Amino acid sequence: MSTDRYNSPLSERYASKEMQYIFSPDLKFRTWRRLWIALAETEMELGLSQNGKPVITQEQIDELKAHAEDINYEVARAREKEVRHDVMSHVYAYGTQCPKAAGIIHLGATSCYVGDNTDVIVMTEGLKLVKKKLVNVIAALAAFAKEQKDQPTLAFTHFQPAQPTTVGKRATLWMQEFCLDLEDLEHVLANMKLLGSKGTTGTQASFLELFDGDQETIDKIDPMIAEKMGFAECYPVSGQTYSRKIDTRVANVLSGIAASAHKMSNDIRLLQHLKEVEEPFEKNQIGSSAMAYKRNPMRCERIASLARYVMVDALNPAITSATQWFERTLDDSANKRLSIPEGFLAVDGILDLCLNVTDGLKVYPKVIEKHLMSELPFMATENIMMDAVKRGGNRQELHEKIRELSMIAGANVKEHGQENNLLELIAAEPAFHMSLKELKETMNPALYVGRAPRQVECFLTQVIAPILKDNEALLGMKAEILV
Repeated sequence: MSTDRYNSPLSERYASKEMQYIFSPDLKFRTWRRLWIALAETEMELGLSQNGKPVITQEQIDELKAHAEDINYEVARAREKEVRHDVMSHVYAYGTQCPKAAGIIHLGATSCYVGDNTDVIVMTEGLKLVKKKLVNVIAALAAFAKEQKDQPTLAFTHFQPAQPTTVGKRATLWMQEFCLDLEDLEHVLANMKLLGSKGTTGTQASFLELFDGDQETIDKIDPMIAEKMGFAECYPVSGQTYSRKIDTRVANVLSGIAASAHKMSNDIRLLQHLKEVEEPFEKNQIGSSAMAYKRNPMRCERIASLARYVMVDALNPAITSATQWFERTLDDSANKRLSIPEGFLAVDGILDLCLNVTDGLKVYPKVIEKHLMSELPFMATENIMMDAVKRGGNRQELHEKIRELSMIAGANVKEHGQENNLLELIAAEPAFHMSLKELKETMNPALYVGRAPRQVECFLTQVIAPILKDNEALLGMKAEILV
């Protein structure tokens, strides 16, 4: 790491080596060369000729393939200082390694042929890695939900105590949001297409010249390039660039994942404050430089922090898409170099953190039970009222009695710091005809979680199991966080 200049935290602290490679110069420029080979091969296979002689020979193709990987960066850098054009600098550098083929590199193409097609290829590879990590997060949450499906816990609305749920059921809420993200990701991934080779304004005018106006032959160029690069098809029309709407779609998928991760991390942070659930905390980890006893939820805090960056970052491609002029402008270039890679690198770091957290969540049943039992008497009052009606009581009168006694018990807890004594107050009220022992028998938390355990089972079986089966080859990841 260089210490005398800025280093991106996304590379140094958060993103994996795999994602960093996807957005590396090596992959970018090797892809440029693959695209030049695909174009030259296509032109040769379609019979591009001049005066009856082939313009491109197999010998030239072989020469290009021989140097597809060994990029001479120094030559390209030196040339770019002279010509101030990155594509032509690499055309020149490639040509110095391939003297026989130098004259046919980039034939009929414009800069966006390599630039835009590479962007689509790189984003596609990035989405594949994001999908792999997202599926593993879902799998880790599924295991956690299954293990905790029957553990009653206090549920909240407005962060105020509400009817109980189970720890596993709450995890399914996190999982469902990630499943929605997976649906969006798979849709975008399945519909990624190459730009193809469309020329300076998308009209393929250069190929009309090269192929002497042969429309049927020119129609074959884009499909052949797409197949050689591993894609089903190219976008049917374009200006000089592919529509920047594509970047917006991709960034929105990343933003959606970030939002889901942020929501989960917030819930876990709140639960850690309650001491009910805790993110992993290593033996030698320091929570605070001043307060040695602290166990701060730093992983979940980092998820939230990076997620906010990604959600805001998604605005960049949207604004860029909206402000493109006619067939293209170049005010997208610098922005794309930042917003797209950094969105992917940040989401990569987020998913590594999510996998690390969900794979090591610690649950504290005794604390959960204590919190639940302090509130359960209030939540049991409807059942108590129904039982009292069965014993001859008046529903309306009992409802009013419970309301009055609940206010007294609530005041004892909040104003005087006492234990919740609602059951004792109800037992002392003759209208209920119930002893304290009978009332305490109703205090089984499992009686108040509704269908939560069953809902977990159904969700895991009907929704999650097919997802994991379809993506079985992607499973088995273990995430390591850098700091």
